[in-house]
Amino acid sequence: MIDRHLDYNNIATVVFSHPPIGTIGLTEDEANERFDKIKIYKSEFTPMADALLDHKTTTALKLVCEGDNEKVIGCHIMGHGADEMLQGFAVAIKMGATKKQFDDTVAIHPSSSEELVTMR
Repeated sequence: MIDRHLDYNNIATVVFSHPPIGTIGLTEDEANERFDKIKIYKSEFTPMADALLDHKTTTALKLVCEGDNEKVIGCHIMGHGADEMLQGFAVAIKMGATKKQFDDTVAIHPSSSEELVTMR
């Protein structure tokens, strides 16, 4: 019999609000408390559905990375599509993905999720 337990680290969480909010991993403050070397990447994107509207909404995205190899230890998204796009990034983070691996991914263009693999 296999003794398996749920790993409570890096559980994706979504608030189904307007706009939706999705988060996984450490926040910037939590990462600063635990690690000596972190790097934060931030971006904003106006979804194509809103591009021609007078009242544009933006999607805000943040990656929290740690160490010289920039292991991604946090991903936070607020805006259109955050509730749907977080799951795939949660898998990558759970598997120990690095910022370089995110960067090496060909982005779906144009999309909010593209921002997470093209942040500089």
